[in-house]
Amino acid sequence: MTISELIKLKESEDRVEFKQANGGNISYNGGNKPEVSKRRRCILGYVTALANEEGGFLVFGIKESSPHEVVGTQQNLGTVGVLESNIYRDTGIRVDIDEQYDEQGKRVLIISVPSRPIGKLYKFEDVPLMRVGEELKPMSDQMYLKIIQEQEPDFSQKICSKVTIDDIDDQAVEELKQAYSKKQNNAQFLTQSKEQVLTDLDLISGSKVTYAALILLGKKEIIRRIIPQASIRLEYRRNSDNIVFDNRYEFSGPFFLETERLWEAINLRNGSIPIQEGPFIFDIPYFNQEVIREAINNAVAHRNYRISSEIVIKQSNTRLDIISPGGFPLGVSIHNLIGISSTPRNRLLTDILQKTGIVERSGQGVDKIYYQTLKEGKSAPNYDNSDDFQVELNLSATIEDQAFAVFIESVQSDLKNDEKLSVHEVIHLNQIRKNNRIFAYDKSVLSKLLARDLIEKRGKTSGTYYVLSKEFYEFADEKGKYSKTDWDQNQAFYIILQHLNKFDEAKMSDFVDLFQGRMTRKQVRNVVGKLVKKKELSKRGSGKGTYYVVGENYKKSMDMVNEALKIGLKKLRDEGKLE
Repeated sequence: MTISELIKLKESEDRVEFKQANGGNISYNGGNKPEVSKRRRCILGYVTALANEEGGFLVFGIKESSPHEVVGTQQNLGTVGVLESNIYRDTGIRVDIDEQYDEQGKRVLIISVPSRPIGKLYKFEDVPLMRVGEELKPMSDQMYLKIIQEQEPDFSQKICSKVTIDDIDDQAVEELKQAYSKKQNNAQFLTQSKEQVLTDLDLISGSKVTYAALILLGKKEIIRRIIPQASIRLEYRRNSDNIVFDNRYEFSGPFFLETERLWEAINLRNGSIPIQEGPFIFDIPYFNQEVIREAINNAVAHRNYRISSEIVIKQSNTRLDIISPGGFPLGVSIHNLIGISSTPRNRLLTDILQKTGIVERSGQGVDKIYYQTLKEGKSAPNYDNSDDFQVELNLSATIEDQAFAVFIESVQSDLKNDEKLSVHEVIHLNQIRKNNRIFAYDKSVLSKLLARDLIEKRGKTSGTYYVLSKEFYEFADEKGKYSKTDWDQNQAFYIILQHLNKFDEAKMSDFVDLFQGRMTRKQVRNVVGKLVKKKELSKRGSGKGTYYVVGENYKKSMDMVNEALKIGLKKLRDEGKLE
């Protein structure tokens, strides 16, 4: 949006908010203003309200009154990048900020605010805001209810008036027919005409073509002209931290033809790690074909095609990132990805991909991604960089724990298909492997793993925790670590005693560090408390100055041992058995 275009806009009709702000005096977050109404009239308040109004512009350096006059502004001069970052940090809204200058050199700052996602509200100080004249008011009940009850319309089912059946690629239709016939075990489907196939799958209505048909089957030149955001961009970097890519490829043809080409391009730089452990010989690829295909297909099926950005895949030697426009579909969040049955954003397109076997049924695709990745001993798929405006999946090519991969392979090879480990069981095993004591473990899953003898229970009551079975540590050739998982009070005291022999005294924090990864803080306190009660340790000081030394009973027992040793040595000498 240029300055000349902006000054022609009307605030209410065109969803724009003008602020003169010559001296750059608009508060970022309302500061310490005591009046709520005045505190809301800040950058965060206006960004929140504009996002709730389905997006718009917050403009500094142009008078509010009409005709709008450019006056220039010092607002956030030199700190535009920081402002953009702070807005995202505090609201989760990805704004674009632009600085422009008119012919007289007067500076205008333009914050472009995207629309809220369907069914989503943004709040400032826990209140959803809307603009009413010059004020920012709490959203009316009527508007609030309307928004939270919204259902996401199926973009892929919409008719694209500029496209005809002649714009559908014949080869892509043949690929669809082959896939559908195989998946549905329907050889008769191969004999149907192009028009009949499209009609049977609801990809056309009469002579009118849907966006699903265009994205999946349209000719490349038509896709580029009508819906260029349906393209997929693949960037390769030798180092994932590099900003500039080494190679870049664009896939903008019908998805039924591009899916194989896309995998081939990724696989060109793929490799594998040979695994040989006893009878188990197999290769673990850097990038698992099943995982990568499922992740890309999910992105195509669930992305928001109303956003004019393409799917971006960033590949390096150590990781692969897939960035998809639009947040998670309704009902899905980063906390419930596994096994959730969501409302598809593009129901028709997703339905076609499921019927042809390209993607799994709803809720199973992410399960497969997690399962395959973890069973290869790699770190879990990472969605942490996702938000309301994009989904980002990070996949690692690095094997964290080769022994774990062999362990899972050995377990699965001994089980029948209907008895094999589920994705939830593999996730739990991985969390136990990492000694994650704060993971929300499912008791029913733990019970199954205990029954399978894949894990062992340690501790009691609130101090209960789990470790992988002895079999895993044998696979890993880490038998010593297994013994450490079963420390009792006497063994713990032996470790503490070694520490006190070196340093004479220790604080509770020293003991916690000593047993880090093996015992929780609560368990350490419990063990130390019992040792103090038995007078094996002695507690000195109070509060933050509390420390511990070797206790009275231990000293007495050591004195007795020394006395017994002297008596024994004397007797041996008297009997001539010891010189």
